[in-house]
Amino acid sequence: MWHTPKFNFAPRLGVAWIVHDREGRETVLRGGGGVFYDTANQLATQGYNGIGFQALKSYYGSSLPVTNAQLDFAPSVTAPYTSGTIYAFPQHLQLPYTLQWNLSLDQALGKNQVLTLSYVGSSGRRLIQEQQYSLHSLNSNFGTVILIPGGITSNYQSMQAKFQRSISSGLQALASYTWSHSLDFGSNNASLPVTRGNSDFDVRHNFQAGVSWDIPTPHAHSFITPLLANWGADIRAIARTGFPVTLQGRSYVDSGTGNTYYSGLDLVQDQPIYLYGAQYPGGRVINPGAFSTPSGSSTGDAPRNFVRGFGEFQLNFAARRQFHLTNGLSLQFRAEAFNILNRPNFGTVDPTLTDTTFGQATQMLNQSLGTVASQYQQGGPRSMQFALKLRY
Repeated sequence: MWHTPKFNFAPRLGVAWIVHDREGRETVLRGGGGVFYDTANQLATQGYNGIGFQALKSYYGSSLPVTNAQLDFAPSVTAPYTSGTIYAFPQHLQLPYTLQWNLSLDQALGKNQVLTLSYVGSSGRRLIQEQQYSLHSLNSNFGTVILIPGGITSNYQSMQAKFQRSISSGLQALASYTWSHSLDFGSNNASLPVTRGNSDFDVRHNFQAGVSWDIPTPHAHSFITPLLANWGADIRAIARTGFPVTLQGRSYVDSGTGNTYYSGLDLVQDQPIYLYGAQYPGGRVINPGAFSTPSGSSTGDAPRNFVRGFGEFQLNFAARRQFHLTNGLSLQFRAEAFNILNRPNFGTVDPTLTDTTFGQATQMLNQSLGTVASQYQQGGPRSMQFALKLRY
């Protein structure tokens, strides 16, 4: 729908400097930055859902099969345009781009271990937004018009730490921690209205760790040693703070499109944002008394995404043993336990003030993430599986 300007040049640069090169105490400083352009093709396809590309006609009480006369209708581009939505794009839309930069320090801690400290940031510019207008009161030929211009921004800042141990004496480990803050004007394409605040995916603290250990064979009696040989263990730890909860007030239906939207909320002074107690799922609930619904479709004065859902902590463990069958052929047995501590992790929090369950967790985390079936998703109750793997 638009041409790519010739000046959409996206340079990238990376630099590495060996500050110290003494064995086991090496220090390396790295830095980089670049420009990355988006195509905006996803939003461009919405234009094919509007006037001129679709037609719908409904019949009630008619018999089957349908007649040729009933099928004789086509998309129309003549006024009035109130039967559908018009999608409008600027004639000279400038593509969005992101500036990204990073600086990191690698410090060797002996021969097999490295500690990395990093600062990573990015800034989105000319990001695409949606602006919805109901124009019927101004011109009876028009209903809903969705304008898709650019111009809004986003920002991401993070401090990251990583410890890595390569395989040595049968032990390897990787642990990382990220403190980050992400801000934008709407994390979804259809965020209405656009309001600057914490991003929907703004996780402030995130810790991940994994350890793999090939357990040495202990010195024992000859008939016991084969039973204790070739064992290993793997541990995975996940811990993070909660995602923001996008609060919603009254729902209202746009007469032009039939879409449902929600107003924001107003803050009530001198009321705690959270209530705590064993009667609430997860021991905590967002206090409904801390909010009120504003009049009409107002965004309210409650900041966007300032309340948080539940975090996550999960520990996975696996025990394994290798059986050497022939030269180059082996059999591995694994017993794996997910969420071995059986810690409950809560997920979706009801964000709508008019609901009786407002502010409460309504699903466990594994049911809320939705990327795979809940029995295979993290955040579920303790589960175990056993596997045999033939390796050659």
